[in-house]
Amino acid sequence: MYRGRLERDLSLWVGKGLIGQETAAKLLTEYDSRPASFSLGRVLMALAAVLLAAAVLLVVASNWEAIPRLVRVGAILALIWAVHIAAASMFARGATAAASGLLVIGAMSFGGAISLVGQMYHLSGDEQTVMYLWFAIATISAILFRSGAVVVVAGFLSWASFAVYLENNDTHWIGLDPWMAPIMAVITIALVRYTGAERARHLAYLLLIGWLAWLYTLYEGIAVALAFAIGGMAVFALTALPYPRIASLVRSAGAAPAFYSFFIAVIGLLLLHIEIEQGWRLVVLGVATLAAAVLAIALHGRDNGAVRYLAYTTFAAEMLYLASVTVGSILGTSSLFLFSGLVVALVAWIVIRLERRFSREARA
Repeated sequence: MYRGRLERDLSLWVGKGLIGQETAAKLLTEYDSRPASFSLGRVLMALAAVLLAAAVLLVVASNWEAIPRLVRVGAILALIWAVHIAAASMFARGATAAASGLLVIGAMSFGGAISLVGQMYHLSGDEQTVMYLWFAIATISAILFRSGAVVVVAGFLSWASFAVYLENNDTHWIGLDPWMAPIMAVITIALVRYTGAERARHLAYLLLIGWLAWLYTLYEGIAVALAFAIGGMAVFALTALPYPRIASLVRSAGAAPAFYSFFIAVIGLLLLHIEIEQGWRLVVLGVATLAAAVLAIALHGRDNGAVRYLAYTTFAAEMLYLASVTVGSILGTSSLFLFSGLVVALVAWIVIRLERRFSREARA
């Protein structure tokens, strides 16, 4: 998809005389020489690694009653060492796909080893502690080998750890364990930046959103929903600040920070709509939702397609909702549309003025 768009742009620039045909051909050749972001072989290798790791875990779960304890422990430890040594060898040869698959098997085998030792020697502890240790080992492996595949494993382990907590504590907040979910998410994001496993960052952001949704189930109310809306829009606006340090940090993180912060704000606005169903507060909330959608388009709509479409959807859904709740009064609906139009026009005027100012500063 991107290559086709790039080829069209290069043809357009050649036609306008901005670049030469030879330069355009070199640029296209350079892009084609880059390693593909998607490889069926790598995907199949990862699936094979997951299946083999699942086989190891199932064998461990069977407890190998007929095999002596020391032999069982030695076998699982030998497997862990063997796959990591083989992975290092594969990395040295440049076979990254095979090395990543072996590291996935190694990371999963660690969990099997922990469970095996625990069930054989009846060690004290619980599932939650096992999940923390498993995540920590996967993190260390990802750092040592700088492996994006193991970062993905760590991301899923963070989800599994949070799920284990919710199941064992009946979704209640008990002790300090609930804070581990956002801590694991932050660690996963740091691993993503270190290893370059860009797609794995979504596991961390979705974990944070799931954790916030769980908080709302514990403390339902307008205050929590309002905190989501205001906090999300504050972080979203922060990602659009033109300061060099913030701008470079946001660019290096891709489109995810802006989209997920705006998504949290939209969730907060949705929860506020559930809490507020009528009266002047609903009108204020409706206008605020429309303004948030327009502001999102103004700040990131040009460069961030995910934010743009989410803002379009939010704006359209809000207009339909407000029209449905005021359908009994045509005058009320027309007044709402008139007021919303004036607000959007005012925001558009401010955005145009800011764009012109930034353009003049850029030329200066």
